[in-house]
Amino acid sequence: MSNTKSNPSQERERPDEREVRAEQDRETARELGAAGSQLSTAPREEALASLPAMGVIGWARWFWRQLTSMRVALILLFLLSLGAIPGSLIPQNSVDELKVQTFKGLHTTVSPIYEKLQFFDVYSSVWFSAIYILLFVSLIGCIVPRTGTFIGQLRSRPPGAPKRLTRLPAYTTWRTGAEPEQVHEAALRMMRKRRYRAHVDGDAVAAEKGYLREAGNLMFHIALIVMLVAFAWGQLFKSEGAKLVVEGDGFSNTITQYDNFKSGSLFDEDSLSPFSFTLDDFIGTYERSGPQIGTPRTYEAHVTYSDGAYGKPRKKVIKVNEPLVVDGTKVYLNAHGYAPVVSVKDGRGKEVYKAAVPLLPLDNNVTSSGAIKVMDGYRDKNGKKDQLGFQAFFVPTFAGSGKGTMFSQFPAADMPVLALNGFHGSLGVDSGLAQNVYQLDKSKMKEFKDSKGEQLKQRLLVGETMKLPDGAGSITFEGLQEWASFQISEQPASGWALTGAIGAIAGLAGSLFIQRRRVWIRAVRGADGVTVVEMAGLGRSESAKLPEELADLAVTLNAVAPTAPGPDTDPDTDPDPGTPVAAASSAEPSEGAEK
Repeated sequence: MSNTKSNPSQERERPDEREVRAEQDRETARELGAAGSQLSTAPREEALASLPAMGVIGWARWFWRQLTSMRVALILLFLLSLGAIPGSLIPQNSVDELKVQTFKGLHTTVSPIYEKLQFFDVYSSVWFSAIYILLFVSLIGCIVPRTGTFIGQLRSRPPGAPKRLTRLPAYTTWRTGAEPEQVHEAALRMMRKRRYRAHVDGDAVAAEKGYLREAGNLMFHIALIVMLVAFAWGQLFKSEGAKLVVEGDGFSNTITQYDNFKSGSLFDEDSLSPFSFTLDDFIGTYERSGPQIGTPRTYEAHVTYSDGAYGKPRKKVIKVNEPLVVDGTKVYLNAHGYAPVVSVKDGRGKEVYKAAVPLLPLDNNVTSSGAIKVMDGYRDKNGKKDQLGFQAFFVPTFAGSGKGTMFSQFPAADMPVLALNGFHGSLGVDSGLAQNVYQLDKSKMKEFKDSKGEQLKQRLLVGETMKLPDGAGSITFEGLQEWASFQISEQPASGWALTGAIGAIAGLAGSLFIQRRRVWIRAVRGADGVTVVEMAGLGRSESAKLPEELADLAVTLNAVAPTAPGPDTDPDTDPDPGTPVAAASSAEPSEGAEK
């Protein structure tokens, strides 16, 4: 195999040299013809001079071509990412209206501006929807013609060899004693064995490989469309709500059972999956020593659930990131807290209230606060109807009297203490306005006073009772239960979104790491009757792998069609079949190669 020639080293060129080289490149492109075209499904960029006449149809055609270009699709994708930033930093009405109202109250200057810009409803805003739809149209308009082009390439044969193989980036040649037909047959078998699409075209074998690059490119963009459709479908038909359940209580998947509920604009309440569950027990254990003291080690809710109205009861343990899944609806374990069991007696000694009252945690050690409201059935010692309210502060592990403030020392219920102070009067529940169950409206209530005329308050251990003054009754800390908060969500098309994400990653990997390339092997008889073999390769982009692959192919073919001794070659000396292949735009072919 003869020595190959390579391009001179890249040096800084003067403007006149660049013009000469540009003209040479254009000449090379003209000479390669079909052999150097269609290595990509991307549409050709039109020069400014070739734009259509700027009438209505011309402008519409120009706008469509710009919209469906890959450049504009990437810009729209970038804008979509930027547009999602306000939705992550600013509270959204679709997530939590209470946080939005709080934000507006704290930021009175920027809130009107945000409201005009629809920053509180980013994902349903006009500008975000416009970007989303334009990106969708751009991707479809880009993919459809490229898919047709790619299918056409798959159905067609690799193009024939150009006249001058020396113009190609990778090139090698040698003389052999084998007949041209034998070289063609051996080259055809070799290329097909290497999984090239190959055929004999005139005096050369044309072969092509790497179609998965374009397939991966198309797969990536189709996967993006699948993800966009899946996300849009999920936003329109999703449902999400939260429910706090005390041990022993249950939940049925109906709107009225939720503590709060959000859904997409096209969601139908009748589409809720029919199921129910009961919280049998919550088990939480915590690290008791070391730097991670108080860190949860066991955090799980044991439930009994039924699928459908007449489903068979089943046991399930719900853990963090291990939800209960029923007919596409997922039940996640969100939070945990304590619910002191209290009983209240009126002035005549009659028990008028007994319940486990959930309190909201304030810190990692589950220091909790809330309100106890006795709305019905209570009468004072004179038999007059009244309402009671108690502010409650609870610690699962009390440090002890005189040992600091009333804050829990550990999240487990090692020494539970309930602190109460009481009020009587109107709770305001008859006004028809919604109230926070964890807060006490004291605007129409009077606080109980002790014998010293000070506010009545007391710390209670389990089993202890706080007496109300003037025979108003009593409240007893009966025991302690635990509660768990669950998030119940149904996100349709999430499986399609995951499939699209996996497909996008796979397609991107294929388009980045697979190289589309063509190889031509020409064998012709020279003027002296000796067969001249030329091999050349062309890839979509410059890569060191193309010359290496061509060298490997040349070595394999050289074993079938060995190098013949030339006029200046010692016949007793074997040629080196491992001569490297390099770029050869300036190389001259062996004698007789041009035909």
